[in-house]
Amino acid sequence: MYPLVSRERHGDPTSPSLIDRILSDGADAFGNSASGWDLQDYVDEALSSGWPEALRVPAGRARDRWLTGYVDHLATREAPSLGVARDPGRMRKYLHMLAANTGGVPTHKLLYDAAGIDRRTAVSYDNLLDSLMITQRVPAWAGNFIDRAVRLPKRYLIDPGLIAPLLRVDHRRTLRDGDLLGRILDTLVAAQFRAECAVSVVGADMYHLRDANGRREIDLLIEARDGQIIAIEVKATAAPSREDGRHLEWLRERLGSRLAMGLLVHSGPRVFGLAERILAVPIAGLWSR
Repeated sequence: MYPLVSRERHGDPTSPSLIDRILSDGADAFGNSASGWDLQDYVDEALSSGWPEALRVPAGRARDRWLTGYVDHLATREAPSLGVARDPGRMRKYLHMLAANTGGVPTHKLLYDAAGIDRRTAVSYDNLLDSLMITQRVPAWAGNFIDRAVRLPKRYLIDPGLIAPLLRVDHRRTLRDGDLLGRILDTLVAAQFRAECAVSVVGADMYHLRDANGRREIDLLIEARDGQIIAIEVKATAAPSREDGRHLEWLRERLGSRLAMGLLVHSGPRVFGLAERILAVPIAGLWSR
């Protein structure tokens, strides 16, 4: 099972999948209520972890020690017991590199060279971490309307709460580091949609899209079984503008009616329209109505 997501902690876990509601109700899936969450709240939410055992421990240093212990157990006990990692130090280093690149599209060589391991060892680590639901490789979308799209998978830690113990950072440092903040919010949002895909009645899969020169990218693409697309861009800003949604508009022009909705997910308080079928939505809007 995946770690708990925010809808299970703060919203209504019995309501239909957000994906199904977007496909059937459009913008009405989010209502009009303002979010009381701010950027600090979202960082706290991401780094608090979704593991039930971690959530039973008081927030702060005690929870950080639990999560650090979990990482140590994974590297020193669980992986070696499965015959995968004979050197816990290298496993920790590889996990560190995955955490540093969560929400990114690094080459596999970059990851295993930085960890000081060979490709064969990295493949065995990847397969173990994916099967244990520690990491996920989100594939590139195979749409044929764009030439030379990047085909590398996007890398994610499934639980954003593991980022802090793996990178040895706290909330304040995260808020000062724009790149790290963006990766944490992206990982938090991906966790919500991963769970929504799993419970969708319509059926949906998660992808990403990036062109070869990096000029245009879509953080997440949700493709329903009937071919409809929900596109998601994640921004740390509390005051998103239409310019922030330009890649969503670019995608809408190419997909036409297949794009059910483009979502610019942000840290501000309000839901509002940016353009035709492009909606700005607070991160908290993904789990509350």
